[in-house]
Amino acid sequence: MSLFALTWAALRTAVASVPLESFARPSGCAGWLVRDLVCHLVIDAQDVLITLATPSDASPTRDAATYWEVTATPPTGDDPLDALIVRLAAAYEDPALLKFHLDDVGSAAGRAASLATLEARVSTREQILTVGDYLEAYVMEWTLHHLDLIAHLPSVAGPPADGLARSRELLEQIAGVPFPASFSDADTLLVGTGRRTPTGAEKVSLDGLAAKLPLVLG
Repeated sequence: MSLFALTWAALRTAVASVPLESFARPSGCAGWLVRDLVCHLVIDAQDVLITLATPSDASPTRDAATYWEVTATPPTGDDPLDALIVRLAAAYEDPALLKFHLDDVGSAAGRAASLATLEARVSTREQILTVGDYLEAYVMEWTLHHLDLIAHLPSVAGPPADGLARSRELLEQIAGVPFPASFSDADTLLVGTGRRTPTGAEKVSLDGLAAKLPLVLG
């Protein structure tokens, strides 16, 4: 819970610090501008609220690592849902409204998470998780999207070190093997999820793991 709160607060603070004119700049998500990414975060916050309000008595079917559906195809922005996000973001017109909406819904999601019982079970995407595992999965969601936010905004603060470290651990669980120790946590996440192409030297370090990449999380 503490990492969920830490990473979510850091991401919302980073969005709040982005100049309005920078909402029209590219993000680290293919096909999305910063405004599109922030609109997606509003939807994410709504998903957190919906999931925490959807209890289940069934046994868990997923945990924080297996929550993710993994493919090898990076998004292009052409997916119908991705395209819908772009249209929704454009409808805001004034980026200040997006900031306000994220702060409003995002704060509510944070409060709901702080009040939740970690051992309770919830249903989402036709799967059952404990609240603790669900919130831990979102540590990776917040951390990856924080990296997306700052991809072309070097003046904006990056994600917390603890969130980066835990997200790396989750990605290594998904991969089934550790990434090279020479990779920073941020580079592990960027290269591992296909957000950045590995350099020649990095490919050598990755060795057999390179054939498994990218691990595109959905």
